[in-house]
Amino acid sequence: MDSSRQTRVRQAFDDFFATGEPKSPSWVLDLFGHTASTVPAYRDLLAENGIEPASITTFEDFQRLPLLDKANYHERYPLPELCRDGSLTGCDMIAVSSGSSGRPTVWPRALEDELHVARRFEQVLVDGFGADERTTLAVVCFPLGTWVGGLFTQACVRHLAAKGCPITVVAPGNNKAEILRVLPELAPHFEQVVVLGYPPFVKDVVDTGVAEGVDWPAYRIKLVLAGEVFSEQWRDLVSRRAGIADPVRDVASLYGTADSGVLGNETPLSASIRRFLADRPALAREVFGDPRLPTLVQYDPASRFFEVHDGMLVFTADGGIPLIRYRIADEGGLLEHGALLELCARNGFTPPPGPELPFVFLFGRSLFTVSFFGANIYPENVAVGLEQPGISEVVTGKFVVESVEDEDRDRRLRITVETAPGATADAAEVAESIRAQLLRLNSEYAHYVPAERQLPEVVLRPAGDPEHFPTGVKHRYTRRA
Repeated sequence: MDSSRQTRVRQAFDDFFATGEPKSPSWVLDLFGHTASTVPAYRDLLAENGIEPASITTFEDFQRLPLLDKANYHERYPLPELCRDGSLTGCDMIAVSSGSSGRPTVWPRALEDELHVARRFEQVLVDGFGADERTTLAVVCFPLGTWVGGLFTQACVRHLAAKGCPITVVAPGNNKAEILRVLPELAPHFEQVVVLGYPPFVKDVVDTGVAEGVDWPAYRIKLVLAGEVFSEQWRDLVSRRAGIADPVRDVASLYGTADSGVLGNETPLSASIRRFLADRPALAREVFGDPRLPTLVQYDPASRFFEVHDGMLVFTADGGIPLIRYRIADEGGLLEHGALLELCARNGFTPPPGPELPFVFLFGRSLFTVSFFGANIYPENVAVGLEQPGISEVVTGKFVVESVEDEDRDRRLRITVETAPGATADAAEVAESIRAQLLRLNSEYAHYVPAERQLPEVVLRPAGDPEHFPTGVKHRYTRRA
């Protein structure tokens, strides 16, 4: 029996149940020192780079530490050596990443990690949805099993219930038939229903429910989404179909990662600013340095320490595998709370009140782009083309983008689109809609791609097509030769 672990867990619960004292600004240096002294893999990496841990005493010193990533750290060392004391016994759960980059990764977890991340769910469900005062049914629609999303989400929401919130969790996972079976039976007993899942799957559940006569407005639906960037048109479309009257307050995105749980979350403040910038592309480019609209969330600097290196987000966080200056391959940046609100004020916009926390924005991972005539094709640009009136009713929103060669070795942009169950789509109309949005949103596409090649080849596939849209796995929007 490990009595020291009992102490750690009790302390974690005490911190979670209490209002909490602000963490010392030096927590990042403290975490570094503790990791250097207890984690064999990190100690070896420092020695290899000629770094004496005792020499790291300031944030300037800290920023000289090597950047970590999966290739140079996680995949290089045996799993136990990445954990404290070179042992897995300090962790009580193993999670697996979704393998979006093609190779699933194992991440050990501990109950303390869940309690830490549960505060992000608390900010969404309690501060945003009032789940401390309203009886709430939380429906976990992330995949269950070894995959990180489902079980981790279920645990965090249950911790909120243990804290005293009137929340009940049901976890059908990504089984659409089971979701639509339990909702009519359970939802009438609660004041609101929160559906948590990946955006395309949640949309599929809502659309299927509409087709089957589900009375979504009667369930007083809220949505918690994670895993990918979605447009404000998408937020409005799904809200309309689910009977959500206030998309800003009742739909929240999480910045989650298998590597370290939830790093940040949308608030009504961040969502309203994003919607304001979505209608002003020139201003959005000024703020984000890119014509694309990223996910914009707030984060707690006492929980996650962010840096930006060569346009990529780098974070430091404790966990089953402590990560010091970890490069996750997400393109993005940081914005100070006061500076962003000042910019809004200068442009005549007053967002709703929200937490005085800094912002992090992310475009998603650079490996999810396809190059076509030198232009980077981003899935979020294609998605807007499928969200237009007349198109959104006949497709699910899932697609796969590829740059392919024909017999003459000419390049074509092929987009395979999933049609909605029972619907008939016109490939030519879909292609025209996608082209219009690519030309509007992607200046590289408009200037690099010859006019005669700008109309994509659209291939329609039925819902659940096993090659392009298999059920039960996280969807991938791009393919590369």
